[in-house]
Amino acid sequence: MFWAAKNFTFQHVTVTAPGDSPNTDGIHIGRSTGINIIDTGIKTGDDCISIGDGSEQINITGVTCGPGHGISVGSLGRYPGEQPVSGISVKNCTITGTMNGVRIKTWPNSPAGSATDMHFEDITMDNVGNPVLIDQQYCPWNQCTAEVPSQIKISNVSFKRIQGTSSTQVALKLACSSRYPCDNVQISDIDIRYHGAEGPATSLCSNIKPMISGKQNPAICANATGSSVSQ
Repeated sequence: MFWAAKNFTFQHVTVTAPGDSPNTDGIHIGRSTGINIIDTGIKTGDDCISIGDGSEQINITGVTCGPGHGISVGSLGRYPGEQPVSGISVKNCTITGTMNGVRIKTWPNSPAGSATDMHFEDITMDNVGNPVLIDQQYCPWNQCTAEVPSQIKISNVSFKRIQGTSSTQVALKLACSSRYPCDNVQISDIDIRYHGAEGPATSLCSNIKPMISGKQNPAICANATGSSVSQ
């Protein structure tokens, strides 16, 4: 765990826990600035890397993740007094056999907050559930008032050059807050395949107007309700 840390580099390290072990985040970062995680392998039963509130200028490069729950920003908004998140970069990572891929998650009925300037680029997915996910209705074990929208404002996000295979038909899900829709989200060169009996990979989007360019597999937000797409 990095808590209230500043200007620290974590490189060439292996983190291992059983894939079925609960609450075993490989690396958790909170209220820290200038953290670099480079060329590190993480196998665990929870998030490979979780980025909590107050995190700024976090750079994750060359990480291999899996098993586990993927690489996550959040969860955010569960408690009052949380600090903003900004300046998150996840690049050149490989995620294998995880429950989620790259994810931003906030609680419904949250105090006001923000998460901005988050970029996920050059990611390879191998049999990953929910490869690309914004989830502003994150509510495990029904511990929240799910019908009240999140007040965490998500903005300036990019998902670029993400490829591989999904274990779930919905390969890209962008479920933003109805009270504070996501702003300035860029989706570029996505190629994620699904080989299940239900048919090809799909996407789901709500309360978002993403800017889309390059390859789109699946078609991004093509059949969304409550959202529109600019290309």
